[in-house]
Amino acid sequence: GNLFFFATGIFGVGVLLSLDPVVAQAVGAGDKEGVARGVQRGLILSLFLAALTSLALLPAGVVFRAAGQPTEVIPIAVGYALASIPGTLPFFLFVVFRQSLQATGRVAPILWATLAANVVNFALNWVLIWGNLGVPRLGAVGSSWATSISRWFLAAAVLVVAWPLLRPMLRPWRSGVSRLRPLARMLLLGVPIGLQLQLEWGAFAVTGLLMGLLGTEEMAGHLIALNLASFAFMVPLGIGAAASVRIGQEVGRGEPGSARRAAGGALAIGLAFMLCTALLFLAFPTALGRTFSDDLAVVGVVTLLLPIAGVFQVFDGLQAVAGGVLRGIGDTRAPMWANILGFWVLGLPLSLLL
Repeated sequence: GNLFFFATGIFGVGVLLSLDPVVAQAVGAGDKEGVARGVQRGLILSLFLAALTSLALLPAGVVFRAAGQPTEVIPIAVGYALASIPGTLPFFLFVVFRQSLQATGRVAPILWATLAANVVNFALNWVLIWGNLGVPRLGAVGSSWATSISRWFLAAAVLVVAWPLLRPMLRPWRSGVSRLRPLARMLLLGVPIGLQLQLEWGAFAVTGLLMGLLGTEEMAGHLIALNLASFAFMVPLGIGAAASVRIGQEVGRGEPGSARRAAGGALAIGLAFMLCTALLFLAFPTALGRTFSDDLAVVGVVTLLLPIAGVFQVFDGLQAVAGGVLRGIGDTRAPMWANILGFWVLGLPLSLLL
């Protein structure tokens, strides 16, 4: 259910990442009006993307049955996917606020709001999954409801905490913001990013569905390995976001030399971190698997998969940082074509064969 949510929603996240070069370059050029117009157009796009994603989540049951998923899993996964629909709008609103703040170099409010939202999510999971405090026990579907509620809290928390920074971007509402031509220009910049992320997540989602054909233990082990790899991947993803902002600002200032130095530094840091996590995955796969499950069959699958994840994530981290570098200069098409070639022309056919 979670894979299906991100497989449908990740395109919208990518489209909104167009705010990185738009806002960062305007910040570097000292164009406050350009910053505000970019952010407000991002809000308009977020409404459209939330509606599109919500509609795409509705046929979850049809998709899972067509993909031949385990019968006992389908009702839970469908409930999870449908319970995530109320959280789609705040999910995209948070992305707009996050990218806007990042582009100005102010990331502390994002961190504090996210930490608070995780505490809220943890508490809601305790109540809704297990049926504490007199609430009906909802199981995995309760986790999705907790996530949806937490996403509303997260969007509101960022808005409140960062209001002094966001207010000049949001008020007053600028005339001409809703004109189709500038919105189309943002879409031309954002759609390749959205397709890139969609293709990448889609490849992982299809692989996850194929694991369901092998059995419940195989699917569980695959998702544990993927969760661990995704956890480590957040760091190069963050470094790529920082690179996008730094490089966008230097481009806006007309300083290509500083932009090149920022790109080199980001790639070096991303590579160093992923080499460290790769060593952990290679050295301790069984111990890491046991933090998620005590089922010996599931842990056995994790033990086989995690060393492979350790090797591939070095390169996955590098492409995430490189994508951020290119996004900062406004090149969103090269990463898209690299993803089409890497994940779909080579990756999935080879995966099916093996």
